[in-house]
Amino acid sequence: MSTNQTNGVAGGQPPAPPRVSVGEFFRQVRQEANKVSWPSRKETMITTGMVFVMSILAAAFFFLVDWVVSNAVKLVLGAGG
Repeated sequence: MSTNQTNGVAGGQPPAPPRVSVGEFFRQVRQEANKVSWPSRKETMITTGMVFVMSILAAAFFFLVDWVVSNAVKLVLGAGG
């Protein structure tokens, strides 16, 4: 067998999965969604709160850095009058 042949499939591609109907597809989606470990309402609220707090802290940090750099540039260029 040469190195270019792969199990008799043309082009070395794996065989395509069998096609399923639209209804069967959505049944499979529902089955997979039921397997997901969804967070509780409390976990979601805590995580959401943490995102808001970190966003506010990041905004304050970048505001402060921007203010310092802006004033430093004004001072260096003599436009800080």
